[in-house]
Amino acid sequence: MAPFVVVLSVAGLVAALVAGVYAVSWVLAPPGVVEAGPFLSGARPVEHAVSRYHVRWYTVSMVFLAFDMEMVFMYPWALVVASVGVKAVVEMFLFLALILVGVLYAWREGALRWA
Repeated sequence: MAPFVVVLSVAGLVAALVAGVYAVSWVLAPPGVVEAGPFLSGARPVEHAVSRYHVRWYTVSMVFLAFDMEMVFMYPWALVVASVGVKAVVEMFLFLALILVGVLYAWREGALRWA
């Protein structure tokens, strides 16, 4: 059997499953329009869902991503550091210094103050 036939049959099966779920939802849904708002612990939202965030949150998210990338790169590094040697240790300390520069910048800009 050709590979594209398998892919097309799986895509068709998924499409039929999605159509079936929508059909069951349409049959079992209560008639009319539901007059419910978004769920926020029972309270009405006080601002729009796409309201703007303070610029500080962008800096905090960049610091989070920097530490996230640090962990992504440190795991494979830990697996090969013994075989590579001193060069791997120097490169990791340079990488950590670069991340530290980002954290110090965020600290200087006040992104880590919560007052």
